[in-house]
Amino acid sequence: MTVCVIGGGAGGMMAALTAAEQGHGVLLLERQNRVGRKLMTTGNGRCNLTNHHAAPEHYHGQDPAFCTYALQAFDVGTTLQWVAHRGLLTTAEDSGRVYPYSNMAGSVLDVLRYALVHPRIELHTGCTVSRIRRRGDGFTVETDSGSFPADQVILACGGAAGSKVGGTMDGYQLGKQLGHHRTALFPSLVQLKTDPTYPRALKGVKAEVLIRITAAGQTLAENRGELLFTEYGISGPAVFELSRAAAGQDDLQAVLDFLPDWDETATLDWLRQRQSMAGSREAGTLLAGTLHSRLGQMVCKAAGFTSQPADRLAEQDLCAIAAQLRHFTLPILGSCGFDQAQVTAGGLRTDEFDPHTMESRLVPGLYACGEVLDIDGDCGGYNLQWAWSSGHLAGLLRSR
Repeated sequence: MTVCVIGGGAGGMMAALTAAEQGHGVLLLERQNRVGRKLMTTGNGRCNLTNHHAAPEHYHGQDPAFCTYALQAFDVGTTLQWVAHRGLLTTAEDSGRVYPYSNMAGSVLDVLRYALVHPRIELHTGCTVSRIRRRGDGFTVETDSGSFPADQVILACGGAAGSKVGGTMDGYQLGKQLGHHRTALFPSLVQLKTDPTYPRALKGVKAEVLIRITAAGQTLAENRGELLFTEYGISGPAVFELSRAAAGQDDLQAVLDFLPDWDETATLDWLRQRQSMAGSREAGTLLAGTLHSRLGQMVCKAAGFTSQPADRLAEQDLCAIAAQLRHFTLPILGSCGFDQAQVTAGGLRTDEFDPHTMESRLVPGLYACGEVLDIDGDCGGYNLQWAWSSGHLAGLLRSR
């Protein structure tokens, strides 16, 4: 039997290798000139290939439970055994994130590329698929390099995120040709644009914060971690994990707490102590030694104090500074879009696929895996684990 896998990303390579190991002939088609290009950018070039905490609660979509069976059938431990068998050594951080021992994404891609040199796998790069047609009990896959017959097809085209490294709408369009539907698409794991008044002056400054995304005073999501100020807004791991909550929403705010381990009383007591030590120095120096100097000055400025002598500040002035320390608020104007996003939220509707096989409920012999489906994970290796798990399940080519 001939299987055509469309897409040479993480899920596609896993699906192709699994199908070949099942004894099938595999045709792997990749639109770029090499496979796994997006893989090279993950984890800041280190490739955060999975997370020991991978479980359905870290995934999103109209039906997050769709991922449950795949994650159990090919779990994190099995994934690590699978890559280790092919020569990849890994190391885990306390957070559960797993990286190659070399700290280089190229190590992950190398073991996959070498594995693809397989007698049952025929790889075509620089090959864009334009249409999939039903042909009797099988398919004809039409590309800019000609047409290919296939008994079964696996859609592993990825999502719209990261167009510079392979993001594409192809998978959704090919699915639509065969009668499938998709949910609304939003960029996820992406930087947020905010009112530029403060971020522009803080470009390059990092801070450990508790960040909340709010709408009309209600918290939609919150996270703690590293935040990076940019000229257009905010970035960093803490922001990426919350960006999905901002997708398609209006009138949002990012509320930053720079002293998340303290309560209001402790914050004010500390400010009073700082004031007594600062004497006649400028009020803008009150937070020196605690926050980045530019950030400390900006917090004081947001409270209305910069050049005034610190010992002239009244109790209500200290309260104003404390409020900015704990509730520094930035109006969210949107996200940086799909070009900058790491992952696509939304995709082909999962209720049109069987979660136990990844086979289409509408088109027998058609399978899908990875980001093209309406499943996306949190930041930290969860999306790659979904690619490995769903790709393996699809590559088994089980029909129910």
